[in-house]
Amino acid sequence: MMKKIFKRLMIIIILLFLIATLKNKSSFFDLNLAKFSNVFNSDDYSSRYIYVLDRENKSVEYEKNSRKRAYPASLAKIMTTIVALEHIDDLSAVAPIDVETYRKMVENNASMAGFYGREAVTYRDLLYGTILSSGGEAANSLAINVAGSTQDFVQLMNEKASELGLEDTHFTSPEGLHNKDQYTSAYDMAKLLDYALDNGDFRAIFTKKTFKTTSTMDHPDGIVLESTVLSKLDGISEEGFEIVGGKSGTTYEAGECWATLGVKDGHEYICIVMGATLEDISNPDMAQREDTVKLYERIKTN
Repeated sequence: MMKKIFKRLMIIIILLFLIATLKNKSSFFDLNLAKFSNVFNSDDYSSRYIYVLDRENKSVEYEKNSRKRAYPASLAKIMTTIVALEHIDDLSAVAPIDVETYRKMVENNASMAGFYGREAVTYRDLLYGTILSSGGEAANSLAINVAGSTQDFVQLMNEKASELGLEDTHFTSPEGLHNKDQYTSAYDMAKLLDYALDNGDFRAIFTKKTFKTTSTMDHPDGIVLESTVLSKLDGISEEGFEIVGGKSGTTYEAGECWATLGVKDGHEYICIVMGATLEDISNPDMAQREDTVKLYERIKTN
């Protein structure tokens, strides 16, 4: 009888030991699985919305919340520029700076290209001022010279968005100042940029680092415009890739946003990053730049 009891106790002890051992092994496995996942977890980006597109085969390299609506800030000027280009016959024609919207941009502390009210610049100057310097006065003057009013131009922007199938995009202004009814998505912005880059004039503007505007009475020596994206890449390591063009967008509501064109192993890629939190607009931390560089580095090419 005692032997049977002893055997049963031994069996229970062994079973308890095995259970404890398996539990510890399970915890060890779970811990290492988590570590393994973290090694391959590339979602260590500050940007809340991301979309990386291979332009050649239209394959998606990476995406994060890409179909969720987000505020575009000055990325809206990508649509402003391509719509204007499709309605301008002569880029050298004079298109003066509109005074009323110029004053509005000054009042709203918008980014400016540096033109003056009524300055007799050309369409080409306005286009470069819109993309490179993200000038609010340039974008609105483009709109008014093309369509007669910003309202009518915005209608053209939204018609183009519908034509391109941008289902999560709606514009309320050419310059991109914050409005709760102005929104897009990283996916839509990539689709728009992919379309716009097929336009030779747009591509030339988008990939230019600096541009000198024509001589006017207000600026006899012209104005040197500088890309708000390419100028921020000086001294930044681009191992195995090159960012050749871009457009920035920054408001507190939209956060820090970049839309860029990069080349890696002969392939062109579009990288959209939006929604990196902005603490101080006067001293941005450039989290969108860090995300963009990291994303290009991680693209796997054949």
